Amino acid sequence: MSDGPLRLRAAFPAGRPALIPYVMGGYPSVAESRDFAHILAPYADILELGIPFSDPLADGSTIQAAGQRALEAGTRPSDVFDIAASLRDGPPVVVMTYVTLVLAAGPDAFFSRAADAGVAGAIIPDLPLDEGGAIRESARRFGVAIVPLAAPTTSQTRLEAIGRQTDAFCYLVSVAGVTGGEVAVDDQLRAFVARARRAIDSPLAVGFGIRTPEHARAIGAFADGVVIASHLIRLIDEAGGHDAALAALDRYGAELASALAGVVRAA
Repeated sequence: MSDGPLRLRAAFPAGRPALIPYVMGGYPSVAESRDFAHILAPYADILELGIPFSDPLADGSTIQAAGQRALEAGTRPSDVFDIAASLRDGPPVVVMTYVTLVLAAGPDAFFSRAADAGVAGAIIPDLPLDEGGAIRESARRFGVAIVPLAAPTTSQTRLEAIGRQTDAFCYLVSVAGVTGGEVAVDDQLRAFVARARRAIDSPLAVGFGIRTPEHARAIGAFADGVVIASHLIRLIDEAGGHDAALAALDRYGAELASALAGVVRAA
């Protein structure tokens, strides 16, 4: 197993669920998003950086709007890789991107740049499980894990196929749809995670719709990690200024870390 997958697996703590916050690279500017990433890094076990894209099919309106603003400000994938490089002394970084951006750069060029920046993994929602062999092989050569996604509608057969391709962790989408709603921590979600665990021998992180520390704590009792994305962008939007946004993210990061501390995951 290469460096990226190893670093990501090792980032999941033995005694509690991992915290995986999200920052949209370039929103509202590259410099400000770098500050946001650095304020959240001390609380994060893994940090997810979004690369803005014009047609983000997996993202809800909040992240779409942030990505569009980042694009209008001229943010490029290289800017996001620069932010990742500035986090080398922090948690491992996973970038969230789309196939078009990988192909536009060329898979080897994309993953070489990612590896040079210290990126450990990539989430590519529109990379088909049964296709994209060249992309997966290129990522593997450069030591970058491809982090697959699974949804509650994913069949058991499909989950098993995902399990065979997972070398770091799997991102479980809490609802069928896009980001930005509110998660229901219920028996259906617990059953989905249990079903995925039977098929995937890797850590399982749950995302989409997690807004409160209470959500994170409840999900952390049966998942290996929790991903917080849209709500962090809302905090930035509602803060009314850069310094206030940094303070809001710092407070929220501390609240999340406190909520997850000491959570004992169900067997």
